[in-house]
Amino acid sequence: MTRSPRATITGDLPVAHVSKLPSLHRREFLKRASAVSVAGAAAPWALQLAAIGDAAAATAGGDYKALVCVFLYGGNDHGNTVIPYDAVNHQAYTAIRPTLAISRDALAATALSPTVALPDGRQMALAPGLSAIKPVFDAGRLGVMLNIGTLMAPMTLAQYKSGAVPAPPKLFSHNDQSSLWQSSNVEGARTGWGGRMADLMLSANGRAGLTCINVSGNAIFQAGDAAFQYLTGPGGKKPITGIGSQMFGSSSCAKLLKALITEERTHAMEAELNRVTARSIDLQSTLSTALAGGATLSTAFAADSLARQLKMVASLIAARSTLGMTRQVYFVAMGGFDLHDALSTRHPALMQQVGGALASFDAALQELGVADQVTTFTASDFGRTLSSNGDGADHGWGSHHFVMGGAVRGGRFYGTAPSVSVNGPDDVGQGRLLPTTSVDQLAATLALWMGVSGADLRTVLPNIGNFAASDLGFMR
Repeated sequence: MTRSPRATITGDLPVAHVSKLPSLHRREFLKRASAVSVAGAAAPWALQLAAIGDAAAATAGGDYKALVCVFLYGGNDHGNTVIPYDAVNHQAYTAIRPTLAISRDALAATALSPTVALPDGRQMALAPGLSAIKPVFDAGRLGVMLNIGTLMAPMTLAQYKSGAVPAPPKLFSHNDQSSLWQSSNVEGARTGWGGRMADLMLSANGRAGLTCINVSGNAIFQAGDAAFQYLTGPGGKKPITGIGSQMFGSSSCAKLLKALITEERTHAMEAELNRVTARSIDLQSTLSTALAGGATLSTAFAADSLARQLKMVASLIAARSTLGMTRQVYFVAMGGFDLHDALSTRHPALMQQVGGALASFDAALQELGVADQVTTFTASDFGRTLSSNGDGADHGWGSHHFVMGGAVRGGRFYGTAPSVSVNGPDDVGQGRLLPTTSVDQLAATLALWMGVSGADLRTVLPNIGNFAASDLGFMR
C-alpha cells in the first residue's frame, strides 16, 4: 500500500529553514516572524505563515510563476506517444511491435518539424491522439524531452550491467518509480522536489497555505519540510458539512460544532487534528471567495477528469492576485496507463484526453495573459518496453515527455533520441530504455526558472551534483 506523504507540520518554522529562503524574502520573513510570534505555537501553522507572507508578497515585485505537473499514473507507453517517423526508424519500430505500431500514413498529420533537426535524419511524430498539441509545438510553446527517467548519476549501458554506477532502487516498480520521479527517493519518502522548492518560496505568497495545490489527490511531489499540499478537486473544495449558517436548523449548533473541531487542545494528536481542520476551513473560505470573484474563462475544456482538473488550475491561477500569490506549484493526474494488454485500443483514447486537456490549458493561459508565467510538464512512473508482449507492453524505464509554456524554448527536442532497437545501445532489456537525461536535470531547469538559486539546488535535488549540467536550456 502506498504511504501517504507528509502533508502537515506543527510548531514554528525550523531556524535552519530560514537560511534557505531566497535572499529577497529572508529579511522580511524574519521581521514578520517576530511580529506574529505573539500568536503562540497553538495557532494554526498556515495562518501564522500566511500572516508572514502578507508583507513578503508585496516585496516580491508582483511577479508570478507557476509550475504544473501532469502525472500519468501507470507508466505511459512512450513508444506510441512520440513515434519514429523517418522511413528507416519507422520500419524498425514496426518490426519490433507489429501488433502495436501506428502506420506511417496515420502519423503524417502529426509529424514534427523542429526548429533544430535531429541528427542522422531522424524524424518523430506525435501520436494521432495528440494532434491538438501539435500547433502548440509549432508555435514554439511545447518542447519534447527524449529518453528521460530516474537516475542517481549518469550511467552507460556497460556501467548498468557491471553495477559500477548505482541504478535507481526498485526499478520497474510502480509505487517506487513514481515516488522517485516526484521526490528523488523510493516509496516512503517524506518530501518531494516540488514541495522542497515551495519551501523556499512560502514567504513570497500572501496565502502560504495555497502555495502547493493538488487537484487530483495526495502526492509526495508537493510535500515539503514546511510546505504542505492543499487538496481540492475539479469542482473546488467542498466545505465541511454542518458548520455553515445552520445545523439542524440552529445557528448556535453550527457555531458549537465549528468551535469543537477547531479549538486548542492539550492532547498532541487532538491539537494537530484541530489545527489542520482550522486551516482547512480558513483556506476553503478564502479560496471559494477568490474563485467566485475571479475571471470567467471562455476557453472550452472537455468533460474528462484531466481536462476538468486543468480547468480548475486555470481558474485558480486567474485568482492569483486576489490571493496574493507569486509562486505556486500545482499537481494534476490521470491513471489508466498500465497497459499490459489492450494497448492499441485503450492508449489512443488516453492520448486524446492528454492532448485535448493540454491544448485547452494552453489556450486558457493565453486568454488570461499568463502563458509566459506558467510552465507545465508531463511525468509518469516509467516508460514501457518497446517490444510487445502481444497485446500490450511491460514496465520500462526511460520515456519521452512534454514541457509546455510561453517561457519554454519549444518547437524542438531536448535530450538524445534513442536507438529504435531491442538489445541495442540504449536498451537494458526488452527495449527498456536506459535514460540519457535525468529527472533531476529537468527539475533543476524548472527550479532555476522558478527562482531557486544555484546554491539551493541541492536542497531541492540532492543528486543534482552528480550531473554535469543542471540547466538543460529549454527555459527562456
